[in-house]
Amino acid sequence: MKKIKNEKELLKKAIHFGMNYAQKRGVAKFEATDSQDAKVEYIYRLLVHDGVMQPLAGDQENLPNIKHKLSIWMARQLGEV
Repeated sequence: MKKIKNEKELLKKAIHFGMNYAQKRGVAKFEATDSQDAKVEYIYRLLVHDGVMQPLAGDQENLPNIKHKLSIWMARQLGEV
């Protein structure tokens, strides 16, 4: 897994985008007490379910890989990759 230089920043943007996406679809309402990890996993699963992003292989589906995948996806959305 190759590290991208501004991965933390991209992950924050991906979480923000994903939260807005889920709320506009009416499928989730996030609370201030929700952990970042829970948000990341929910957003990833929602985007995969909707066909917006390709899923990770089953044995690769863990939190660090999900965060990395969301960061790369956000970079592509912003035209940085």
